[in-house]
Amino acid sequence: MLYYTDLDKRIYEMQNQIASSNNIVIVSGYVGFRPIQELCDMCKSVNITVIYGMYGSERISLPLHKALLDIQKNYPNITILYSTIPVHAKIYTWNCDDVIKRALIGSANFSVSGLMNDYKEVLSDVSDNTFDSLKDYCNYVQSKAINCNDATVKTRQQYKASVISFQVQSLLSKGICRATLLDRYGEVSRMSGLNWGLSKGHVSEGDAYIRITSNYIKLFPNLFPPKKYVGVENTQSKGKKTRENDEVELIWDDGEQMVGLLEGQQTKTIDGLVYPKQLSSSPSKSILGKYLRRRIGVDVKHTITKADLKRYGRTSIDISLIGEGIYYLDFSVNK
Repeated sequence: MLYYTDLDKRIYEMQNQIASSNNIVIVSGYVGFRPIQELCDMCKSVNITVIYGMYGSERISLPLHKALLDIQKNYPNITILYSTIPVHAKIYTWNCDDVIKRALIGSANFSVSGLMNDYKEVLSDVSDNTFDSLKDYCNYVQSKAINCNDATVKTRQQYKASVISFQVQSLLSKGICRATLLDRYGEVSRMSGLNWGLSKGHVSEGDAYIRITSNYIKLFPNLFPPKKYVGVENTQSKGKKTRENDEVELIWDDGEQMVGLLEGQQTKTIDGLVYPKQLSSSPSKSILGKYLRRRIGVDVKHTITKADLKRYGRTSIDISLIGEGIYYLDFSVNK
């Protein structure tokens, strides 16, 4: 059977359907921290092995590596491995000891981007007459992998741009988008952006978003993907039928982790495509807002001003892509 919606729920709930399964093995070209953490929470009595496949050719970004180390440290039932040979496969197996009982393969990476955006990727059941060769392949990849806490792990250092100097070419060359928290008048909007939760619309206390301008999209075409389902009805959408938001993973400079949402639509198309207009958090937009307010040092009822940001030390957030659907956000001031 072919699956293309609710892939995350299918992965998380499969264990309950296979009474004899006592271990799960996942081989994925790219991985995210949130799906691994959620699977560990849901299957605490099951041994889980996750192999990050493309480490062999791309290494791993330092922020993501730290997030995975934290998961392995905090969950005794998880082993996270990095394949030393390039592996782009996406394989999910539920096993009884060394015997596969159920398996899925397809295009969906074990990440928020791969599993939580309907119709973007697919997974399909594997017939049991293929289990032996699939097991041989997974065993081979595992034999070429190292533990995430191995001393030989090589990471990609995350470039941190100076807050003081705004060097556009330097930021462009490093793939860093410096997103301003100020509006077109050089102030913090009183009813949107950081102060969105204080507006009179359908908002909750602490709601906030980071604005994505058309200029950011033109300068960084690979950073913010175009919207899906534009002009095509999406019957599964919980909102407007012709609009779909991408869920992504966010890792901050202080190690904070959250699920993000690329939402809304730019007022004008860019090269005929529709792009998101803001970055918020999911499932609640207040997750982002309350987090930023804690860092700035103000409460949820306070109207953030430019003076507040100046006192904190910066008026922008640096955004870069460090993995499939995984963003690194730098709001640090000690540089």
